[in-house]
Amino acid sequence: MNVAEILANTLSPEQQIRQDATAKLEVAATENFAGYTVALVQELVNEQNPSHVRTAAGIALKNTMTAKDLQRQEEMAKQWMDIEAATKQQVKQATLQTLASSDLRAGTAAAQVVAAIAGIELPLQEWGDLIKSLLSFMETDNTNLKQSTLQAIGFVCETIDPEILATQANEILTAVVQGARKEEPSQEVRLAAVSALYNSLEFVRENFENEGERNYIMQVVCEATQSPDVNVQAAAFECLVKIMQLYYDKMPLYMEKALFGLTVHGMKHEEEKVALQAVEFWSTVCDEEIDIALYVADAIEFQQTPDRVSHQFARMALPQILPVLLHLLTKQDEDADEDEWNVSMAAATCVSLLAQCVEDAIVPPVIPFVEGNIRNEDWHHREAAVMAFGSILEGPEPAVLAPLVTQALPVLIEMVKDPVVQVKDTAAWTLGRISDCLISCIQLDVHLQAMVAALIGGLGDSPRIVSNCCWSLMNLSEQLGSDADADSYALSPFFNDAIGALLKFTEQNINEANSRASAYEAMATLSTTCAKDCMPAVSELAVTILGRLEYTLEHQSQLVGQDERLQHAELQSNLCSVLTAIVRRAGREFAPLADRLMTALLQLISTAGKQSTVVEDAFICVGALITALEGDFGRYLESFNPMLQTALQNHEEYQLCSIAVGLIGDICRSLGEQALPFCDGYMTLLINNLQSSVLHRDVKPTILSCFGDVGLAIGVKFELYLNPVMTLLQQACTVATADTHNSLDLMDYNCSLQEGILEAFIGIVQGFKGTDQAQVLLPFVKEMVSFANIVCTNEDRTDAVTRGVVGLIGDLAETFPAGQLKEELSRDWITTVIKQARAQRASSTSNSTREVARWAREMVKRATR
Repeated sequence: MNVAEILANTLSPEQQIRQDATAKLEVAATENFAGYTVALVQELVNEQNPSHVRTAAGIALKNTMTAKDLQRQEEMAKQWMDIEAATKQQVKQATLQTLASSDLRAGTAAAQVVAAIAGIELPLQEWGDLIKSLLSFMETDNTNLKQSTLQAIGFVCETIDPEILATQANEILTAVVQGARKEEPSQEVRLAAVSALYNSLEFVRENFENEGERNYIMQVVCEATQSPDVNVQAAAFECLVKIMQLYYDKMPLYMEKALFGLTVHGMKHEEEKVALQAVEFWSTVCDEEIDIALYVADAIEFQQTPDRVSHQFARMALPQILPVLLHLLTKQDEDADEDEWNVSMAAATCVSLLAQCVEDAIVPPVIPFVEGNIRNEDWHHREAAVMAFGSILEGPEPAVLAPLVTQALPVLIEMVKDPVVQVKDTAAWTLGRISDCLISCIQLDVHLQAMVAALIGGLGDSPRIVSNCCWSLMNLSEQLGSDADADSYALSPFFNDAIGALLKFTEQNINEANSRASAYEAMATLSTTCAKDCMPAVSELAVTILGRLEYTLEHQSQLVGQDERLQHAELQSNLCSVLTAIVRRAGREFAPLADRLMTALLQLISTAGKQSTVVEDAFICVGALITALEGDFGRYLESFNPMLQTALQNHEEYQLCSIAVGLIGDICRSLGEQALPFCDGYMTLLINNLQSSVLHRDVKPTILSCFGDVGLAIGVKFELYLNPVMTLLQQACTVATADTHNSLDLMDYNCSLQEGILEAFIGIVQGFKGTDQAQVLLPFVKEMVSFANIVCTNEDRTDAVTRGVVGLIGDLAETFPAGQLKEELSRDWITTVIKQARAQRASSTSNSTREVARWAREMVKRATR
């Protein structure tokens, strides 16, 4: 096999040639993985090969070792580690050798391979001399080798857990800072060094604690912002962004001496990549100070002394940075893609964060800019004025903004009809912001009719404007409605016109700027939040949307090409979402259309193929129908059940599997004992899924919770499953209370496991409550109480866990005769947790938790007297 030729063919402009070449590489990797890696690295290291072939070899080699999916990554790591040591060493040596290549593209590819191998081996304490080897390369005069080495160090730092590299932080930091100094003659080396420094910032915390080292690092980064190379400048500002994010508390001196001036100057830079990072610096400052303010407020509420303090950088810099940001708002590019991040968008985001950070202080300097530009003949200035006004609506006190909003509303409503699309779009967005944040400022008898008319008119405009008009209508309906029992609400007079305009727009089958999806989302929101007098229109909408769904199913066989099928599937998802909202809102009143809807959903699920998102949306719609029809849904269960079971066994599409588990809970809650004939099949699949090593772990807490739904539904009949389920729950208890080693990801997962376990225990116990068979639970009581005790030792437990614990204690106390559980329920910790859950002053405790705690207290009193 001519590997070089095959690699070149993977880059061919002809699809068939690319596919054939890729297939040959896959076969080679499967048949002899060790030989395949050697063949690739030989092409990578070969200086006679063309650059594109060497680069393709490096990327192919890297791709044998890295994957986004965790399970696939573990498989790749094992495949690499199973190779003979001599072969691995050959690959590593050749890759390191390539770092010195005169071909910089090959050197970069080699740097990526080094990081891929390091990502596998360093956590296993293998390749212990890697960092030492890389650092030795920095002592050479070979500019290419230094540049590629710094790239490799950067990639390694980006890939590896910071804790693994912490012991070598000093050596790595010395190398990258040396390469980043202004004395370095090669700006390419300097860029690689600054990029590597960016990736190493998380594990050099000890160095940042040392004032001398911190000063030197900051000096080098600040000097790099003044490099003659704009790429180095941009990378240096990006470093400052991350430094501010990680080491805010250490920044006062540097802000005073250098960073204020450097960043203001950077925001004015003619090169957008530099200006963007300088603006991002101030957005990061605001983010940090907003978080600190929330943290301090929480600490004060719980009568604790906060250990962080805001240095008020944003407030102090406001007079210097705000004028620059307002000027940048006028730098819109009318030809730019609206999804393309540019300096005017970055400035708008920063102004919005500033408003949240400095609150009322931002209003006086912004309003003159708005007033001076909102009527400007140059649309750039008009749009900037509207954007500035919309960006400061969250943060300042409503009382401060109210008169300004009242004054501005007529102008903004008028500007939805501006001749320039960008101005119309921003005006519609600003109306949406007002509707979302400051609904009380809209005088319904003065502004509402004109405002809604403008938004409905905007639905006939360009797709870009349609999306923001939809968002504004949704915000209005959510803020003015949401009371399902209300006879009427402020949007009732305009409801039919709004729904009619949304339907008319969606008839065009245009989805530019995601406008069609926005229109359907608006229909769903309006249907959910409207008052009773709008329900006839909602019923008509249901018939129309259902008809559209049926039409898509009838014409499904006529689709040509993958793009057309994807667009068709997205439309079906949108239609399902609207129907779901209507079913939830209408409840039992949807019954006359239930047969038609269920027929359509069954057909959609059976024909969707690999379009898992469509099936997910269809399943969610089925769930809404189950809840609406309750026991009447039983007539569909025979037809739907095979599809449900298939989804439960679809471990690859784990989100669909999770939805399917939730549907079992819906079925059991709605049908009660009617679900009993299907429970054997459900429980078998649920138990298998819980024990599966393949199924994504996020599904498993949902399964645990589902056991509770089944138990509650079938009551004492659950005894058939009691022993195996309790065994699994006990195993889950062990996992859920294990030490998470300060991993936030594992802490969140364990918390969801705890909630699922408690919901399972509660459902099962409640199913036996008030029956003679409750005594079969007695052997498991000690385990349940012990688990509740352990999770209560975590002071950071969620409100849901606290509610689950006190609910379980209350249910146990009520289920067994008075005195039978006296010893278990007389523990001091039980009194303490119930008391904590009843505490009115704890803002983290919800009303429902407090109510459950009051009830549990009475049950425990009765059980222990």
